[in-house]
Amino acid sequence: MSSKAELMKRKAYLLSQIQQQRLDLSASRRDWVESTRSFDRGWSTFLSLRSWALVGSSVMAIWSVRHPNMLIRWARRGFGAWSAWRLVKTTLRQQQLR
Repeated sequence: MSSKAELMKRKAYLLSQIQQQRLDLSASRRDWVESTRSFDRGWSTFLSLRSWALVGSSVMAIWSVRHPNMLIRWARRGFGAWSAWRLVKTTLRQQQLR
């Protein structure tokens, strides 16, 4: 009989531990949600703008078919800006290493 009493006591102890862990998880979740609220809001905004990006890219695709020289010009500008950014980034890294 004493082993049955010990089992019941152990079960009660484990259940109380489980309850405490659930409370701790709930409190941690609340803190996590509070600290990531701004990211969640930004992600929701991004997802709501996704349909507009689809419309905009469709319009740009049609525009680029009708005006291919403009597309080539903007592609060159974009490549130039990207190359300049890489050059600046490499230069700054080299200056920090000295």
